[in-house]
Amino acid sequence: MHLFWHRRDLRVPDNRGLAAATADDTTLPVYVVDDDIFERLGRRQRAFMIDGVRALNARYRELGSDLLIREGSPAEELAAVADAYDADTVYYNHHYRPARRHRQQQVDEGLSTRCSIDLTLVDPADLAPSYPNHSQFHNDWQAEPKPTPATVQTDALAAVDDANGVDDTTLTPIETDIDRPPAGYAAARDRYDAFLADGIETYNETRDDMQAAVERPVGSVSRLSPYLAAGMIGIREVWADATERYDAADKNTSDGAAARNIEKYRYELSWREQNYHLLHYNPTLLTENYKSLPNRIAWENDPDEIAAWKAGETGYPLVDAGMRQLNQEGYIHNRPRQNVASFCTKHLLIEWRIGARYFAEQLLDHDPANNYANWQWIASTGTDSVDVRIFDPVAQLSKYDANADYVTEYVPELRGVEPAKIVEWPTLSAATRERLAPDYPEPIVDRDEAYERAQRVFETALGKR
Repeated sequence: MHLFWHRRDLRVPDNRGLAAATADDTTLPVYVVDDDIFERLGRRQRAFMIDGVRALNARYRELGSDLLIREGSPAEELAAVADAYDADTVYYNHHYRPARRHRQQQVDEGLSTRCSIDLTLVDPADLAPSYPNHSQFHNDWQAEPKPTPATVQTDALAAVDDANGVDDTTLTPIETDIDRPPAGYAAARDRYDAFLADGIETYNETRDDMQAAVERPVGSVSRLSPYLAAGMIGIREVWADATERYDAADKNTSDGAAARNIEKYRYELSWREQNYHLLHYNPTLLTENYKSLPNRIAWENDPDEIAAWKAGETGYPLVDAGMRQLNQEGYIHNRPRQNVASFCTKHLLIEWRIGARYFAEQLLDHDPANNYANWQWIASTGTDSVDVRIFDPVAQLSKYDANADYVTEYVPELRGVEPAKIVEWPTLSAATRERLAPDYPEPIVDRDEAYERAQRVFETALGKR
């Protein structure tokens, strides 16, 4: 008999480690509640993960198996289970966060183990250690073969002989301050099917359309990120279905528009792949600047401005709408996600670690590789090929939400204000702002002064001044 150690791979289908185990022998699935790891998750995501483990447990029972749940040190608990069930090998999927790598090493030291690459389409170890930009990464990554979805032999799944082994009372659902989406593979599959049916063929046209984001939250984008982050759907399954649609669209659409939209969705998945690649080769990505700078960045870290940014009370409509969506839903659309991070690190000169940690606390879809790599990219300490990139929240609002549909969805103080005025809000006179929306906060920094200050600070850090 084998054991399969579930971690952030809360599904049966397209699970490479589980497929490898069941192809070889009878396999008992195990999940270890590791309090130290759980405490690193924000309460919202912890609750979603628990929902996912419970859904996984229910699925195993439908298959005539069980998810053996233990609590404590994975190395100790897996050793005890292996001894009790006379299991010869522990199978698991590789993870990249340093704390999880450490757990793997502890398990490897005491047991016979086999590890699979499951989180990515391409093993980061098969690529060069570093790339100067995403284009060069993508060229190498694209040339690598992409495996098909893994097939699990469900008839090889074992049931436990100890009734206490499947007692999931340690996974009591957690109350949160937001409504969580349904967890588990079935929910992830339903969401992806909805996107495939009505969204992927227009993805590039709608992905930054903030009106569409309000009217069609699933469709303008896939909203799969919480499920991918928790491993409730496999990346090979996502890639295979998108590729099948791409091939069909390429053959059947005369102008190729559908194919171009689908290809953009597949291309965006390569950013996720690069972020895992970065964390694989740079375990300090979560705590230290990826890019070495000649001089220190003169972060301000003003406590009042940090509080205003977190609350969505900066007086910049796009930024505030994004932060309020984050606080209300545990999710933030990618376009405002980039803008709130840029405003934080550039206009306010708040250190990227502070922003990234707040995202980790609030996001349902927090993924260490994606979160910290993207924050560093925005903060000009990561892999961005532009030395100092600063998003202008006024120009961005004008381009992506000119009718203020997204802003007024999350900033009720501005409802009824003419969209053109909302777009130009930080540039209006204080008297005009007071007359139009007396309850909405004043801009906490001057748009032009903050922009110029950020340029000076980062150019100094880069040794250009």
